[in-house]
Amino acid sequence: MDWSIHDIARMAGTTSRTLRHYGDVGLLQPTRVGANGYRYYDAGALVRLQRILLLRQLGLGLPAIADVLAGHRDDAAALAVHLDGLRAERRRLDDQIASVRYTIATIEKGEHPMADSMLNGFDHTAYREEVESRWGADAYTAGDDWWSAKTADEKAAFQREQAALAADWADAAAGAPDPSGDAAQALARRQYEWLAGIPGTPGYPDGPTPEYFAGLGELYAADERYAANYGGRAGAEFVRDAMAVFASRQLGA
Repeated sequence: MDWSIHDIARMAGTTSRTLRHYGDVGLLQPTRVGANGYRYYDAGALVRLQRILLLRQLGLGLPAIADVLAGHRDDAAALAVHLDGLRAERRRLDDQIASVRYTIATIEKGEHPMADSMLNGFDHTAYREEVESRWGADAYTAGDDWWSAKTADEKAAFQREQAALAADWADAAAGAPDPSGDAAQALARRQYEWLAGIPGTPGYPDGPTPEYFAGLGELYAADERYAANYGGRAGAEFVRDAMAVFASRQLGA
C-alpha cells in the first residue's frame, strides 16, 4: 500500500512542496511516480519521514539529518532512541500539566499553593553541579538569576536563537569546510556574541575569555549531551576546531 504526496503532506502537517524538496536533496525519495506525475510513498518511506520530522524538531538542518540517517540504517533501533527522548519530554510535560492543574485547583479553593508542587516539571538547574564545579558557584548564581528574571517570551526567543545557531553549525559541518575559513569563523563569532550576553560567563560583560571559549568548544566535542546539538560528534568537533581558531586569532589565546 502507498499514499499520494498530498495524503502524506496532510497527515504529516506539512506541504507537498516540502516533501518534493526532501526528494530533491536526497532525503526522501518517492516509492514510485504515477502516470499522472504524482509521487507516492510506501510504509518504508513513511518511517523515514517520521525520523526526518523528529530530527527537524531537534533543530538539525537537512545536511545533518542526511548524515544521521546515513549512519543509522537500522530504523527500529534509531526510532527507539528517538522514543526515549520523546518519553522523557512527555514526562516533563506531564509534570508541568499536573503542576498547573494543581495551582488552578488550589487557587479556586481559595488556598495557598505549595511552591514545590507549583514548580514541579520546571527545573532548569540540571547542569548546576557541573557549572559550579567548572566555573564556580557565582557563575551559576549569576546565570540562574538572569534566566529566572526573563519573561516566557524572552526565554522562548533565547531558545530559538540557540536552536538556530546550533542548526547553522550542523549545516556547516555537513559540508566539511575548513574550521579556519570565513564561514566557520563567522559562526564562531556568532557563538562568541551569543555567550557574551550571559551573566556568569567567565569574562562577562566584556565577552568570554579565550580560555573559556576554547575550553567550551572542547566540552561540546567531548560530551555527547552537547555534541547532539551540533549533529553529533563530528559536527561538535568542527565547532570545537572553529572556536579554537577564533580564540587564537581574535582573543589571543
